[in-house]
Order: sequence, then structure tokens, then C-alpha cells
Amino acid sequence: MKVPLRRIGNSLGILLPKTTLESWGLREGDSLNLTERGLHPPARGGFTHQELDEHRRALSLAVVRRFTPREIRAQILANLHRWKGQGVWGEAYREWQEIARAEDDGKLFAAMLGRDENAIRLRQSAPFVGLLAKDEVRKLNEEAAG
Repeated sequence: MKVPLRRIGNSLGILLPKTTLESWGLREGDSLNLTERGLHPPARGGFTHQELDEHRRALSLAVVRRFTPREIRAQILANLHRWKGQGVWGEAYREWQEIARAEDDGKLFAAMLGRDENAIRLRQSAPFVGLLAKDEVRKLNEEAAG
């Protein structure tokens, strides 16, 4: 389909057919992606930020249900030690290290399961990966994807 360029003020613009916008699921105020290959609707699919955090929280909850705080701390410290040796380190990892070394179950569970901004931020860098079996993680991923 050809879409003519039209003068809009001092610029040029295009008008897209309503049917095209509806098929792309777009409304006024939404945006399109302009690449060298053309104009495209934004990529759909995946999780919203809230859905992604709820998924991370579900993974954390599965860890809490299956492992003792001592086992979780050991995994956190082992992963952090390995990652630091590989040159992978960030501020959140230092915070996780402090939480693991503090041996305060409340702080550990608050970071793993809390709904506050700090817990959400920390879960983005969760160092207790590897505790759950791969098939269990796969099952939780499939459930989250619907």
C-alpha cells in the first residue's frame, strides 16, 4: 500500500489507515518504530515490567519453599564469589552479599519476596539462581507465559 507524504506545519507526515492502526493495536499517543527497513508497530509479546517482576517473585517463592535460608545464603555467596572472579559485579551484588552475610532471615525474605521498589530492584539481579532444577524453572516459565 502506498501512503502519501503530506505537509503538516513545517514538516512532512503520513496518515495511516484506521484498519492498519487497529490491526497493529495502536491508538492516538502510541508510537511506531522507524528503521532503515521501514515503519513498524512496536514489538508485542513478552512481559510488562510488573508481570516480569511477578514472575521473578514466583521463582523466588519457589526457592524459599524448597530451601532453607542457610542453603539460599550459601548459593548466593557462591554465585557472587564466582561472578566477582569473572569480573561481573554491580551495586546490587554488593547488597545481596551484605544480606547473605547478615544471616537475618527477615532481610533475606524481604529482598526475595517483597513488593517494595528495593526488593523489585534486587530481584533483577537475583544471585540464588541454580537452586531450582531446570525442569522446574521451565515449568514456571511456561506458566508465566500462559
